[in-house]
Amino acid sequence: MKISLLAMQKTTGKQLPVLIADYSGRASRYFPFTYKELPVKFPASVPSQVICSKEGEILLGQLDTSDQLWLLDERGDRLTSASFADFLVSRQQENVKHLVFAIGGAYGFSPEVRNRSKGSIRLSDMTFTHQMVRLFFVEQLYRAGTIIRNEPYHHS
Repeated sequence: MKISLLAMQKTTGKQLPVLIADYSGRASRYFPFTYKELPVKFPASVPSQVICSKEGEILLGQLDTSDQLWLLDERGDRLTSASFADFLVSRQQENVKHLVFAIGGAYGFSPEVRNRSKGSIRLSDMTFTHQMVRLFFVEQLYRAGTIIRNEPYHHS
């Protein structure tokens, strides 16, 4: 099963891209994994509903009809690291070919994206920047791989 993470806008700063690349590489040991930023930028005068809709169109344009889309969203289901690993194993057992996770922009996901998705997952009850969520997700993906293979990275 191939896994992808799609994120709106480019990652900013110096350290985050390095850390994201590090954990993406680690996760790739366990799953064929790709991370893609969708560089979109709008003038400040554009209404939030228009931004959300346009970002939705861009995101949906990245998907094939057989891709299974899951949203990383503050309103999503709560999973522990171990239950996220179980979630991935379940998708493999369902013979999902391409599992796509998406991080929306500042205004979240359009109704069209929500309708296309299979569901949503939250990484925490706390709110994080869209930039930080990228790193947290790839670390959790790596952690899930180690849990699935019963390797010593995760201690529960």
